[in-house]
Amino acid sequence: MRVLERSVYNGPNLYSRRPMIRIRVDLGILDDYPSDRLPGFDNALQSLLPGLVDHGCSYGAPGGFLRRLADGTRLGHIIEHVAIELQTSAGAAVTRGKTRRVRGKPGQYDILYCYADAPSGLAAGRAAIELVNALLPTAMQGAEGLDRISPELDGRATDTDTRVSALRAIVRKNGLGPSTAALVAEARRRHIPVLRLDKASLIQLGTGHRQRRIRASVTGATSLIGAELAANKQAAKEMLTSIGIPVPRGELVRTVSEAERAAAKLGWPVVVKPLDGNQGRGVTTSVADDGTLCDAFERAQAIAPRVIVEQQLVGADHRILVVGTAVVAVAERVAAHVAGDGRNSIADLIEAVNNDPRRGVAHEAVLTRIRIDAALEAFLAEANFTLASVPKAGEIVTLRGAANLSTGGSAIDRTDVIHPENAAIAIDAAAALGLDVAGIDMIVPDIAQSVRASGGGIVEVNAAPGLRMHLAPSEGTPRDVARPIIASLFPKGQKSRIPIFAVTGTNGKTTTVRMLARILEHHGLTTGFTCTSGVYVGETRSAGGDASGPKSARMLLRHPRVEAAVLETARGGMLREGLAFDACDVGAVLNVTPDHLGLKGIETLADLARVKAIVARNVKKSGACVLNAADPLTVRMARRARGRIVWFTGGAVAAALAPIQAHLESGGLAVSCERGTLMLHRGSESMPIIPIANIPATLNGTARFNVENAAAAAAMAAAYGIAPGMIASGLASFRPSFEDSPGRLSLAEAHGVRIVVDYAHNRAALIALAELIGSMRGDSNVRVIGMIGIPGDRRDCDLVDIGALSGGMFDVLMLRENVDLRGRPPGEANALMRKGALAAGLDAAAIGMHNGEYDAASACLAAARPGDIVVLTPTDVDGIWRIVEAWAASAGPEDARLLEAAHG
Repeated sequence: MRVLERSVYNGPNLYSRRPMIRIRVDLGILDDYPSDRLPGFDNALQSLLPGLVDHGCSYGAPGGFLRRLADGTRLGHIIEHVAIELQTSAGAAVTRGKTRRVRGKPGQYDILYCYADAPSGLAAGRAAIELVNALLPTAMQGAEGLDRISPELDGRATDTDTRVSALRAIVRKNGLGPSTAALVAEARRRHIPVLRLDKASLIQLGTGHRQRRIRASVTGATSLIGAELAANKQAAKEMLTSIGIPVPRGELVRTVSEAERAAAKLGWPVVVKPLDGNQGRGVTTSVADDGTLCDAFERAQAIAPRVIVEQQLVGADHRILVVGTAVVAVAERVAAHVAGDGRNSIADLIEAVNNDPRRGVAHEAVLTRIRIDAALEAFLAEANFTLASVPKAGEIVTLRGAANLSTGGSAIDRTDVIHPENAAIAIDAAAALGLDVAGIDMIVPDIAQSVRASGGGIVEVNAAPGLRMHLAPSEGTPRDVARPIIASLFPKGQKSRIPIFAVTGTNGKTTTVRMLARILEHHGLTTGFTCTSGVYVGETRSAGGDASGPKSARMLLRHPRVEAAVLETARGGMLREGLAFDACDVGAVLNVTPDHLGLKGIETLADLARVKAIVARNVKKSGACVLNAADPLTVRMARRARGRIVWFTGGAVAAALAPIQAHLESGGLAVSCERGTLMLHRGSESMPIIPIANIPATLNGTARFNVENAAAAAAMAAAYGIAPGMIASGLASFRPSFEDSPGRLSLAEAHGVRIVVDYAHNRAALIALAELIGSMRGDSNVRVIGMIGIPGDRRDCDLVDIGALSGGMFDVLMLRENVDLRGRPPGEANALMRKGALAAGLDAAAIGMHNGEYDAASACLAAARPGDIVVLTPTDVDGIWRIVEAWAASAGPEDARLLEAAHG
């Protein structure tokens, strides 16, 4: 068995609309041995992972996978289920997966499964392969390429307890705590986008300018002043006292002697706690004498230099959760304790309590394990117990003075019985400090009776209250406290998403993105867009380089000013990690023509179309999918596309374009070019958008590819509901300049030479460019000088073909190689393109060979004479344009010094 490759998809991808991990394996001879041909394999696997009995598999009911195992299923499918079960056993809530044969690759399978976080998901994949391999007959064992998946886990392959323990540690390290996880789950239930902003619990909910942020139960609306007041317990009490809320009397002290005087004044017993602390750290209750007070003071001062000594109220400890102006949950907190049985020691009883599967380390589970430390032993000593003491049967031994879940306490739900006056007091307390989400700690003999009548009061107000005790109380009804918190951030009717426009295709993506972004800006939206020349917000480029992948798209979705996002969505990013979004409002597939074939398993045009169709398949149901009616491969996508279909074409709605004709007859939307005018069609109604001559980027219609791009941009804008007049305004302002369209038909003229800078990098783009150059040349005897180069990872036949096309386009041809040769030896790519150019009839003397594009561009400009056309197809668009500007600013074509300085 060999691992060939792996991918972590963060969004919709070629295989699924869900984020998944994909591991491609070659089973080799093992493909001939399904599970029913491996004696004892199924029983051995079940004994190691008994939880597999719950996997429904294709039967959709528990035991389904075991039936498949008994009937005979391939090892790839088995590895998928083992990876899922290992994650589930480690505490990750994942259930889905699938395994598919790789077309045309006998014995190869793509194993896909969901994951909670990438590190634990990948580790589970490796562990699954190792475990399955270990259960094979000795002669069949062997797994290569496991390092492609994840670092090795400790433990023998069949030692599932050790493996699961290691996975659990990874889940704990990378996962979210219970409070954050509950809020994220509620957001996803409401289809609110979730983006994790760090490795901890800082989460963005929503996108662009509609985003909100949380860190556990702290929200972006939580007042900093309120949080600081809550942290300063003495200031908080004074604030509450000022509006008549009952609180215990207390004093702020710095020394033991001050603490003793305060205790004597208040009366014993007292509570000693740090001024600024949380989770019960440094808190000591029932302090009844000076000796105990001294120890309690030291514990508190270890947390904060200033200490509070306050009156100890009588009653049960309650946490009241307030969200906005409502009490949403109440829990009575019970301090960590054990119940004696007359046989076991306190230490043994603690161990038994900690074995409860609901208990975990720190905040990883709904309850926390009881930790034995000096503070616990000291508390026991005060009650004349030690860890070795054996309590009587039924005797309750309290282990901590404070009833915090973080120190092992438990919770009983009391939401339905809180007295209305107590609820009102809690709401007032949260409002007094200015907290949108607050945990109010109230000690009262009976929460069902008014605190004003029964005695008691509020001892603390907490920002960032934990939600565990309400989500999964030890006793009573669980409360869905995440729902009101998320509802407070996104009230009913308030959107959480900015509109997303995704553009894919082989050619024209960048220009279409820029045209559409210009239309949206004219419509009044602060628009961000990504393309191969960078990430932009409005007219400002915030990041350079090729930004056509999901990483760049996420930059925009996180940007707090962006009101609409237009995303160039290239094949590379989709194959590498999927889409950056779960669904777009408008998705467009412009065309599918030969490019990048032979890379990443994409061998044919049909394969490439499957990749481009990812965008078409991941449009919102209420959105629109914009397709090129003149491209057969995009026409076929309509059958599986989501959203309503909108067609476009750079030509007329002729009888040959059957998709548009039938579409309009049923009342659909389309954009076409009729008699020199871009037209919008809605059913039988047609209206002009803008004459092609008024779109500067089309060069009065001679740049046919920009007519198509304008039609696509107009169709996407119309699909979103933008009026024709606004579409026309945007297109009319878009010029073939470096400022508006860098490297995509950027035109300049200097010293009598016309210069075209265009990122034509494949056959279809060069053919379109040749048509434009033909129009620019006209009937005159104009010389055309061109610089051509394509990446070395293209097939040999592609390089020869590009050379042949170039040989037919240019009178002088400068071939150049990229700095990154992508695996080819120096000179090979140029030699193949030269071979094609010679075959096309270009004279060898007219062909120059250059190692880099700067040298080649300089050579083209140096060779130019008044009346010539120079065509530069760059990789580094900015760098080549600087060379053009320097040449244009020079005294004349013969001035080479400035050229050298421009790229030196």
